[in-house]
Amino acid sequence: MSTESAISGVNPNVDTSRRRFLTLAASGMGVIGGAAVVWPILASLRPSAKAQAAGAPIAIDLAVIEPGQKFTTTWRGKAIWVVRRTPEMVASLTKVTGELVDPDSASSKQPEYTQNAARAIKPDISVLIANCTHLGCIPTYRPDHPAPDVAANWEGGFYCPCHGSKFDLAGRVYKGSPAPVNLSIPPYRFASDSQIVVGEDPSAA
Repeated sequence: MSTESAISGVNPNVDTSRRRFLTLAASGMGVIGGAAVVWPILASLRPSAKAQAAGAPIAIDLAVIEPGQKFTTTWRGKAIWVVRRTPEMVASLTKVTGELVDPDSASSKQPEYTQNAARAIKPDISVLIANCTHLGCIPTYRPDHPAPDVAANWEGGFYCPCHGSKFDLAGRVYKGSPAPVNLSIPPYRFASDSQIVVGEDPSAA
């Protein structure tokens, strides 16, 4: 062994590249082993596939919805609408009462806490199941008014082009529509001023 090798402590007969490879390989196995331990823990924190299929609650951030806009998501395999209604939209609900089949939602499906004129916990936030109560089609969102192609006194709402059913901005069905009752409302609650949870009643908070 040379004097330089003795001073540095490096044996020239040792393959240092192989040593580095073994060190890196051992480190890599440690990382993989750690991930193998952590992953089941993280996976256990998520709803199971069975729970998701059964309709695990979903959280919706209201901050992403501008006034007048409709946001669409899915819960229990059904399309869910969340509409942030403007003050003008809320005011329009009383203008069409006489044209509706069930303005008080007495024969419609909704939680008890949404059986009011706005059909909502808070008047500006509307949550509806998007399926038309006639044959399950998905109506289009028509907030524009007037809209003579939809109705003579249209104040905005939902229109099903498949069979002509019309609903106001609270999902209440207009007279003369094939749909027999108002759009359904799923259970939901406010987790905060800027977030709702679909699939849970307020009592679950």
